[in-house]
Amino acid sequence: MKHRLYREQQLHCNIETAWAFFSSPMNLSKITPKDMGFTVLSDFQNEPIFKGMIIDYTVSPILRIPLQWQTKITQVDTRKSFTDFQQKGPYKYWNHFHEFIPNADGVLMKDTVEYELPFGVLGTIAHRAFIKKKLESIFDFRYQVLEQQFKKTISI
Repeated sequence: MKHRLYREQQLHCNIETAWAFFSSPMNLSKITPKDMGFTVLSDFQNEPIFKGMIIDYTVSPILRIPLQWQTKITQVDTRKSFTDFQQKGPYKYWNHFHEFIPNADGVLMKDTVEYELPFGVLGTIAHRAFIKKKLESIFDFRYQVLEQQFKKTISI
């Protein structure tokens, strides 16, 4: 069964700043809780995101057991959106669409994650029991980090 996680957040910066931050795989570990053991294995030197880019990670979401995860950037519309799709990893299906919409306050960022767990009924039970809550807590953490990273400054 496919599930969907949707979040949006107002970032108080210009589109160039938002795009530079989110399109760099090296920033992923900054917005992921430390207890996830998230490490980017691919060696990128601030190279711009591109369609076909492969990113390898390790992540330890449960009982500190390290899992290999590989995503592929399947779509890029510079300064507007990009999509990462799981090639290998813990999910049966993972497709994460990132959207950036400039507005009067900066940039509205939208995340839409469609995902499916392996193991049929057992995956459904695990989703209800803890995986849904875990994903929500990861995105809650991300929200808090981004609030600090792109906080509104008061001008006088």
